[in-house]
Amino acid sequence: MKPKYWTIIVLAIYAIYLFASFQSAWRLIVSGTPLAVVMGVVVLGLPLIGVWILLREISFGATTEAMAKELEEQNLLPVDDLPRLPSGRIVREAADADFVQYKEEAEAQPDRWQSWHRLALAYDASGDRKRARESMKHAMKLRKEESASGTR
Repeated sequence: MKPKYWTIIVLAIYAIYLFASFQSAWRLIVSGTPLAVVMGVVVLGLPLIGVWILLREISFGATTEAMAKELEEQNLLPVDDLPRLPSGRIVREAADADFVQYKEEAEAQPDRWQSWHRLALAYDASGDRKRARESMKHAMKLRKEESASGTR
């Protein structure tokens, strides 16, 4: 199943959870008992933090997807031709060898979001999700700056 479908399913379940949480929180808040009011505020606050995190992640995914489409239009999106294990995972050694060219590209062109996006994909293929995410955030920042300056 595609990740987008899983996201929709999780969002639907989360919406049901939010409805139930808000309903419980409201009951506690309107009860008038000081402890119940505090509990109601906490019950209301935790799902709101979850909503904020969820919206941030959806925004990250949508922006990443838009950037990938832009790279594809520019014929700069790396071809996914690395060898894979029977499980579907990329062979680590091949990804590590492929990674070098994208690292050098980002070092040679540190102000281009395209280089950082490609580096993020290489980090991800190598299994380094933390650095992949950091590189993608940097690519997003550069793209936003480029867009604001009107050079795109």
